[in-house]
Amino acid sequence: MALSVFIIAKNEADRLARTLESVRHLSDDIIVVDSGSTDGTQALAESLGARVIFNPWPGYGLQKQFGEDQCRHDWMLNIDADEVVTEELATAITHALSSPDVAPSAFETQIVEMFPGEPRPHPWAFRLNPVRLYHRKVGRYSPSPVHDRVDLVAGTKVQRLAGIIEHRSIRSLGHELIKLNAYADMQADDLDRKGRKIAGLRLILEFPLAFLKAYVARRHFVRGLYGFMTAMNYAFYRYLRLAKYWERRLGR
Repeated sequence: MALSVFIIAKNEADRLARTLESVRHLSDDIIVVDSGSTDGTQALAESLGARVIFNPWPGYGLQKQFGEDQCRHDWMLNIDADEVVTEELATAITHALSSPDVAPSAFETQIVEMFPGEPRPHPWAFRLNPVRLYHRKVGRYSPSPVHDRVDLVAGTKVQRLAGIIEHRSIRSLGHELIKLNAYADMQADDLDRKGRKIAGLRLILEFPLAFLKAYVARRHFVRGLYGFMTAMNYAFYRYLRLAKYWERRLGR
């Protein structure tokens, strides 16, 4: 069964090659939606066989919807520019779509976060299980500017694929803070649009509770000192998005 792969990217020349190499045997239609890279991402992607299409950044959900619209095939796989599809997962995808009469449906994939310096996924690393492989008849990315999910038609059959996606989102602690600060701005905008009311007490409690969520619930504590530092970054980001929203309300 023919499959399209789409990736959104900006300034990912240092990471995109591994991503594209991991899916090049899965698809004859690989799309990179670029929102204005200045580091040669476009040329790199084209040299590795991808179709590169520019689209100004509209937010996460809308950019992924734009990527869906560029796909030539009905089965679509979405991965990010800092993710790598393992051989086990690639085999599972091929097997899942090998039947010529496979019904439109959706598949969850395990995404495992990896920290700098880790040569392989930690066995206790936190994992997400989003839908990333799906037929266009049963799903489409949410138009949300901040939330990254596929909205499925009610009653859609969802299965879990074997294998994992390795997620290397952190180049460094400083890079993570820059990224999280920008995401905090987008989340503050989203809260503003929705007119949410945030109690002052939540501003006080958000940092310690978010730290516990990352360090304990998401098991950063098993990753040593780096796990502690990334949990601190996560907690600061969760607090900052609320603080920025509160500041905007005070300004009005």
